[in-house]
Amino acid sequence: MTSELSAEAEEVLDEIEEQNVDFLRLQFTDILGTIKNVSITAEQAEKAFTEGIYFDGSSINGFVRIQESDMRLDPDPSTFEVLPWRENVEGGSSARLICDVINTSTGEPFSGDPRRILKDAVDRAEGMGYEVNAAPEPEFFLFEEDEDGRATTKTNDAGGYFDLAPKDLASDVRRDIIYGLEDMGFDIEASHHEVAQGQHEINFTYDDALSTADNVATFRSVVRAIAAEHDLHATFMPKPIPRINGSGMHTHISLFQDGENAFHDEDGQFNLSDTAQSFIAGILDHAPAIAAVTNPTVNSYKRLVPGYEAPVYVAWSDRNRSALIRKPAARTPAASRIEARFPDPSCNPYLAFAALIHAGLDGIERDLDCEDPIRENIYEFDEQKREDYGIETLPTNLGEAIDELEDDEVISNALGEHVFENFVEAKRQEFTEYLVDVSQWELDQYLETF
Repeated sequence: MTSELSAEAEEVLDEIEEQNVDFLRLQFTDILGTIKNVSITAEQAEKAFTEGIYFDGSSINGFVRIQESDMRLDPDPSTFEVLPWRENVEGGSSARLICDVINTSTGEPFSGDPRRILKDAVDRAEGMGYEVNAAPEPEFFLFEEDEDGRATTKTNDAGGYFDLAPKDLASDVRRDIIYGLEDMGFDIEASHHEVAQGQHEINFTYDDALSTADNVATFRSVVRAIAAEHDLHATFMPKPIPRINGSGMHTHISLFQDGENAFHDEDGQFNLSDTAQSFIAGILDHAPAIAAVTNPTVNSYKRLVPGYEAPVYVAWSDRNRSALIRKPAARTPAASRIEARFPDPSCNPYLAFAALIHAGLDGIERDLDCEDPIRENIYEFDEQKREDYGIETLPTNLGEAIDELEDDEVISNALGEHVFENFVEAKRQEFTEYLVDVSQWELDQYLETF
């Protein structure tokens, strides 16, 4: 690739000079959602925009084979942000650019790039006349580090839901995280202590789906980096401590058409349009397969169990938080949206949003009707009552979820052949390793008994 500098790229080059940026991190993610980056000096920035930066794709989980290793990063100038915690001793700073991955043999976007997968989902929505907006609520735990700087599972506070200091000892950490996020362009709506000890939530405003997925990846990096400055370890592991609430990433979604909220209907049930209800029906129809993507680890299914406020029942409602999909209260028509409550923050946000979007659009294309909303507390239902209501449950483990994914043509196609095959292979291996391992619980339970 050789191209002229765009006006947006020119602005970035000017800002690099103004902000005294020495190094640039060219960021992308592998199929499992792990952030990768190639660091270049600021002097290479113009080359990055005009020619791209080459790297070895065979070293990245799920990308390409050794004989197809040369790949290229094309930085997206709209994602330029200075990293607030990376000022060096000479007074210079580092900045971040999120990149698209290019297959150098074809010059086309790499089919295994998760950002590309989400762009395809957004393109499908645009082809149907919709703009997709999203707003996630990623939760996380803050743990103390040991004398070697390694993470423990000892929380640094005894706070609970919406508690204040002195119980919420991490309020200063959250404040610094918020300042760091705002420095990187985030518009923070709220932050608070969550239900479990050491558990926190910081909410940022909605945006288009691609920008929001970029923001989730950035959010996780900022939270970890600033927590480390306080000698704390931040984790987005869904269930790090047994028998307490786990961490979710409730995801709010809406569609806009011609500048109007396509999910809002003043005369509809809960002010939801037929379009919104078909979108909900699509997600519910594909939920077991979506779970493999939105809840992609063995540990995810330690969170998705009854009794800990995690949604496991495939149903929808308005105020009822025991259902998989909720319609939150909205102050204005523009705020009408749905909330998918089952994703967790260990997911690859690009793939998770893509799966949810494709499922919802499938519901619209098929003109699916929503089942009746469940306004009772499903957590209190016995098995017979759930059966009477026709309420199914999500997969109970990663193996079951992958089975569902392989059987669901819509969600497997949403990932594309390359990502689907490599994702399933990686997750099958993860689940197999889990099955053959012996846990400390088993040793405590059986070693001296038998």
